[in-house]
Amino acid sequence: MKPEIVPRWEWRTFGDGFPDVEARLGPAENVRESDELYLLRAGSDSSVKVRGGQMDVKRLERVSDEGLEQWRPVLKADVPLTAEDARLVLEALGGTTPELEQREYSVDELVGANDLHAVEVHKRRAHYTFEGCMTELSEIGTDRGSRRTIAVESEDPARVLAAVRELGFEPRRNVNLPRALKTLVGVGARRYAVIDVGTNSVKFHVGERRADGSWATVADRAEVTRLGEGLDATGRLGEQPMQRTAAAIGAMVDEAKDDGVEEIAAVGTAGLRIAANSADFLQAVRDRAGVEVEVISGEEEGRLAYLAATADLDDSAGSLVVFDTGGGSSQFTFGRGREVEERFSVNVGAARFTERFGLDGVVEQDTVASARDAIAADLSRLDGRPEPETLIGMGGANTNLAAVKLALDPYDAEAVHGTVLDAAEIDRQIELYRTKDADERRGIVGLQPARAEVILAGACIVRTVLAKLGRDSLTVSDRGLRHGLIRERFGAGSSG
Repeated sequence: MKPEIVPRWEWRTFGDGFPDVEARLGPAENVRESDELYLLRAGSDSSVKVRGGQMDVKRLERVSDEGLEQWRPVLKADVPLTAEDARLVLEALGGTTPELEQREYSVDELVGANDLHAVEVHKRRAHYTFEGCMTELSEIGTDRGSRRTIAVESEDPARVLAAVRELGFEPRRNVNLPRALKTLVGVGARRYAVIDVGTNSVKFHVGERRADGSWATVADRAEVTRLGEGLDATGRLGEQPMQRTAAAIGAMVDEAKDDGVEEIAAVGTAGLRIAANSADFLQAVRDRAGVEVEVISGEEEGRLAYLAATADLDDSAGSLVVFDTGGGSSQFTFGRGREVEERFSVNVGAARFTERFGLDGVVEQDTVASARDAIAADLSRLDGRPEPETLIGMGGANTNLAAVKLALDPYDAEAVHGTVLDAAEIDRQIELYRTKDADERRGIVGLQPARAEVILAGACIVRTVLAKLGRDSLTVSDRGLRHGLIRERFGAGSSG
């Protein structure tokens, strides 16, 4: 009598590494390596693979409200396959099942005649038991690259959810292995969205990963919601800023669904790290938009921005500094080419200094000088560092300075990306903004109207960074955290 086959619930995510999780899990119970062949089809997420001369098929039965997936084993058979087993494989992978007239079929015969993709995968799997669940840390290697992945499995979905929460992964979406492999090797076109919730603005990006592995931008925009309005004075997020930001996120989620995205990743930055009542805002977003906003560290913010900024660089690039200045903080990442050497975040943001020095209107030169002195003091971690060969600036302050330099109306991301800003141009714009109130600034060609209140403080931050690092110019990148996030969470490459 065959033992009863019990389906198991699974949660999985991908990334470059999970050092904190490995420390939590302790020594592995066992480590195994294997060479496997996955059969993939664009419209199916079934797990179909050959390992050790056997075809192994698992079918996705259902998805829980929490996003867990229940998988049922439906076949384990020797290769070559009987006609009956071959039919079961093709049914699991979806599509039209042809008449099978042969007595048995090799894998090559199935792939060649049925629009399937065969992907060779090398796995190194470390197994653990955590919170009563089977937990697996793996390195998945293909000829198109490799990814690290962690999976948590159990027959009991409540145990899986508890383990995922305990490991700190709850905000992340569940991504099964066949889906990730298709993204990695470029099977089919799939859409993903990312939302970056900043102190001053919310940025939204939808990318489509095509069959050849390239990315195309479907949507890319920012909405200034001033989530951090009043935060510097009170330490708390205001009710109205929270409501309007949650509403903006809800509209972005609705737009993403209309665009046919499969998954949405949302992250929060400085304002949510600082505010005492961040939990209230996160709950408001859950209620309004049905998404989890993952509050990331300043270092992680800088790392993702660096990933986006260096996507177009060749490996021979020299010393490099990427900085991303936002409403509540600025992130600095130092590296050489694509290799990160150091990264940190400082609480220097345009919204904070605007409120502190009243930079949203006409001010005297002495006020600007005082603001720049205070910014310089808060940027003391830049003191004494060698001049980098390349300095890249990201974020709303840098892109608006570039758009004003180019007198862009409307905004053109491709024109902004790669624009060189020198010290003289930034000084010119500081003087321009200093002598105008917010309404007058809105008439400046190239300046986004919603940036009128904070642009003077942002320009002062950018100018101070130049001075601290001994540079007389920087290159503006229109790419940002959202581009790094979509690159890491949903596949290799960049969505430019």
